[in-house]
Amino acid sequence: MSVLALRLAGPLQSWGSAARFARRTTEAAPTKSGVIGMLAAALGRDRTDDLSDLAALSFAVRIDQPGTRLRDFQTARHADTGKAMPVSDRFYLADAVFLAAVAGEEELIRTLHTAVRTPVYLPYLGRRSCPPQGPVDLGITEGDDAAAALRREPWYAAEWHQRRHSKQAHVPLQLLAETSADAPRGTPVRDQPVTFAPEHRRYALRNVVATVVDVLNPYFRPDEAPPRNESPRRVTVPRHSPEAHLALLPPQSPLDGH
Repeated sequence: MSVLALRLAGPLQSWGSAARFARRTTEAAPTKSGVIGMLAAALGRDRTDDLSDLAALSFAVRIDQPGTRLRDFQTARHADTGKAMPVSDRFYLADAVFLAAVAGEEELIRTLHTAVRTPVYLPYLGRRSCPPQGPVDLGITEGDDAAAALRREPWYAAEWHQRRHSKQAHVPLQLLAETSADAPRGTPVRDQPVTFAPEHRRYALRNVVATVVDVLNPYFRPDEAPPRNESPRRVTVPRHSPEAHLALLPPQSPLDGH
């Protein structure tokens, strides 16, 4: 048994499982169908291709940073006729960080690992408007199931989020792992992909168990807690400078400061 771990983080994510029509909701954590779809895209598979090998992988996800739920009210018109399209509510998770893992036979997991590193189609976090922040790949481990592998991973939340828990040596994180269908403690979730064919997408039920795993907090500082009557120190957020990553801009770009 081999396990591929993935870090799913970005400005926005949206993982729908029961979204219908004009109200596009999101779950609190990545769905199996969403992650399998991302892996299938990385392999270059078409939406109508067989998914049975990927759907058979066991799946688990850990909530390292739950993020904030956002609602986006959208309007649109047809470009050719100008006729208004139905308005819609779309929900997202902002500043969330998740760890997902899929487990299966070594050959398939290594193929997926290569695909995630050099994807045919670029990955996105539930919707095409939600690109990942940083590399998705966290590597392969051997001899574990998906949940066990995530229990050993360090905390991948953003530094500012980890510093908020500086009084805690260990931080509890929620871990959602699938189990056998006859397990009495599981909750049925309809996100087991059967087909992504646009004409008739189909999803089956799978059994999910929620547990809690404690992770070490690298920013635990028991002696730095402010006195009871003193306000906590304010954290200075650096200025957002996306142009700094564009290699073609000169050091003294006229864009600086805007």
